[in-house]
Amino acid sequence: MERHHESTAGGGGTGTTAVTKRVSCIVKLGGAAITCKNELETIHGENLKIVSSQLRQAMIFGPCHGMDWSRRPESSNIPHVADDFDGQLVVESKKFVVVHGAGSFGHFQASKSGVHKGGLSRPIVKSGFVATRISVTSLNLEIVRALAKEGIPSIGMSPFSCGWSTCERNLTVADTSTVDGAIDAGFVPVLHGDAVLDSSLGCTILSGDVIIRHLAGQLQPDYVVFLADVFGVYDRPPTDPEAVLLREIAVREDGSWSVVKPKSEDSSRQVEITVADHDTTGGMVTKISEAAMIAMLGIDVYIVKAATEHSLRALQGVLRENIPDDWLGTVIRYAR
Repeated sequence: MERHHESTAGGGGTGTTAVTKRVSCIVKLGGAAITCKNELETIHGENLKIVSSQLRQAMIFGPCHGMDWSRRPESSNIPHVADDFDGQLVVESKKFVVVHGAGSFGHFQASKSGVHKGGLSRPIVKSGFVATRISVTSLNLEIVRALAKEGIPSIGMSPFSCGWSTCERNLTVADTSTVDGAIDAGFVPVLHGDAVLDSSLGCTILSGDVIIRHLAGQLQPDYVVFLADVFGVYDRPPTDPEAVLLREIAVREDGSWSVVKPKSEDSSRQVEITVADHDTTGGMVTKISEAAMIAMLGIDVYIVKAATEHSLRALQGVLRENIPDDWLGTVIRYAR
């Protein structure tokens, strides 16, 4: 398992900085939720379509037109452009930022070549670095397309191309000025886990979960939503028949955390987490760790199954005041 942390990266590239922007929500599209993780470079089309529609419902107030005017290679259809664009009123919308994982894109290439371990001077690692970026950026384009079809003005952004880098897998350079500019201009930045340069190792993999934590510190969203392929965090692998969904987790000032709901009779019982062999970013372990760090900023984090009524409610921000009993998911909060 590879872990990636943020150290002193700030909005200008080095050092911690003050809040730069304010957004309503940062959303993490889990790779396992939007791709078929056991099928190489295969998108879960139905989930991605539903998630894109839910994001539109959560963000945009009023009618909107699709923005994907390109012709797909497998289609002979001429792209349709609405005739009434000029007469359309400007619709009100919330400011969102989207970050997605790689799922069945990128992990195979990175794991096979050892990109996450570094050693860029080795031909196999350099080739794997290129292959990984081809794979993850192709997924990024498909997600941007899906969002654009829903009328969401999305712009794909790669951490590598934005100059983000690490040292010993710690995020050290992460200039958010491009993200800030896109938000100011009314766009929705769509970032992704990426292969990046590392000043010590040569290269590594920067996970989407680490990216979200850095952006949360810079942009101070009202809330953060992780869309997963399971209903939330369980006390053991969710495939276990006795697995229990942890409804609420409280994070203390020192970064430690405990389960608030449901109450466990065995307080010493440990939460068991598994990570897929080919996952070079730490899986659910990293997700919980980064979510806890976000919660320490006073920002509520919701981990919920994608493409469900529960994910829509989380995206809409209706859970911030009260978590209803019929909502299935995990909320991670700072223990005030």
